Amino acid sequence: MSFINYSAREINCKIVYYGPGLCGKTTNLQYIYNRTNPDVKGKMISLATETERTLFFDFLPLALGEIRGFKTRFHLYTVPGQVFYDASRKLILKGVDGAVFVADSQVERTEANLESLENLDYNLGEQGYNLEKLPFVVQYNKRDLPNAAPVDELRKLINGRGVTDFEACAHRGEGVFETLKAVVKGVLKDLREQGA
Repeated sequence: MSFINYSAREINCKIVYYGPGLCGKTTNLQYIYNRTNPDVKGKMISLATETERTLFFDFLPLALGEIRGFKTRFHLYTVPGQVFYDASRKLILKGVDGAVFVADSQVERTEANLESLENLDYNLGEQGYNLEKLPFVVQYNKRDLPNAAPVDELRKLINGRGVTDFEACAHRGEGVFETLKAVVKGVLKDLREQGA
């Protein structure tokens, strides 16, 4: 549900990073923010919960060009990972244009990944969205850890839809921009198809 700002000639799109607690959603956004030109990004806003933070910032990637004379501004959000914050997750998902599911590759986090993915699907459905039709990318984070599950195994469990997916080590920046570019590309494709 992109928002069009006619006076600024901008289309505003919302991308939400979803996943279990401490999977690397915040690390992804911090990495992107720290490496984005200061002239094209807004201020990073951080809302702290007891164990993690919800982050938000927006940026205007000028290299992407325009859609019918409008620039495209992307607003990136993370959701709190704990189920306890489900109301916040639902609120953050309102008006979403694209989603990234950040999976924690550690074997012992398999159940948390599945629970979070199911929660994403459910929360989107409650708001009239269908994960099958939303630009959606999966990222397998923490690939550098010795207890990381094999990617083929994670893919079978988490990516049954066969969407674009990436291996990542967010704190090093590996796979971070590839993931972002893939979801942005999906959102832009949707916008063009909708005739925005």
